[in-house]
Amino acid sequence: MPLREPPLNAVRAFVAAARHQSFTRAAEELHVTHSAVSRQIKSLEECLGVALFERRIRQVALTAEGQQFFAEAGPALAQINAAAQVLQAQGPARAVRINVRPSFAVRWLIPRLPLFVERHPDIEPQVVTSTVMPEQATGSFDIAVRRGHEGWPSSARVHPFLEDEVLVVGAPALFKAHPLADLRALASHVQLSAKTRKDDWDAWKRQVGAPRTKPAGRLQFDHLHFVLQAAVDGLGIALAPTSLVSHDLASGRLQSPLPALRMTLDRYYYGLASDAAPEARHVAAWFEEMLPPLSSPTSG
Repeated sequence: MPLREPPLNAVRAFVAAARHQSFTRAAEELHVTHSAVSRQIKSLEECLGVALFERRIRQVALTAEGQQFFAEAGPALAQINAAAQVLQAQGPARAVRINVRPSFAVRWLIPRLPLFVERHPDIEPQVVTSTVMPEQATGSFDIAVRRGHEGWPSSARVHPFLEDEVLVVGAPALFKAHPLADLRALASHVQLSAKTRKDDWDAWKRQVGAPRTKPAGRLQFDHLHFVLQAAVDGLGIALAPTSLVSHDLASGRLQSPLPALRMTLDRYYYGLASDAAPEARHVAAWFEEMLPPLSSPTSG
């Protein structure tokens, strides 16, 4: 029996609801009713055979399956929307292949991508996610973003991009129930971490002089964007790169109770391939415009 293709409108409703963690705000973005979003997501869940959201009183939260689908569907939908806008501009599609890690795609690139598409409707950004360094990439790219100056093809033109630090974050409700006013209170919290950054907690604790006490529990996830979603949902505290949580801190979805206790990370670089499409220079210029001002992110 052939697999059913999920309806695109339902996927759009899901991605909007997952991004906002709210059916109401998704309905406002899509200019439909709350019930329409709810029906679309229910039909998508029936099509996929899994629950994508946990329905709670006055709020919703992604299930593990929902987090996995959002990590893949979000970039795919952004690509579709970008391609559609290019065609609507009645010009030939000029594609730029952007290679980034999944967490960077979900937490930094996609929320900002509509600004680029609005400014350059004749350019089609094709977002490709990969966890390997650019020199190991199986597919070609025009522009890529990674941490550090190592692991780039010798022919790539590499430029410094975002400076970054990690700091402790968690949901406001979590800190209201269990305040984290000093390092001694770390032991009362569940520690969230990603397999890709499993050493951050030990390194951060050594740097800030945290006492050697066991946390109340530990939860580990495959990717950092799952860790940050778990932090938003109140499952524990996370060490989060400031580059990936600026929207959450500004909106109040996350707070940083110890904003002065930070650890510097390798900065991001972007690299242009030697055979990059000419339009890639517009992406590079846009990256430069997206550099944050020299100020600290909102703490809580």
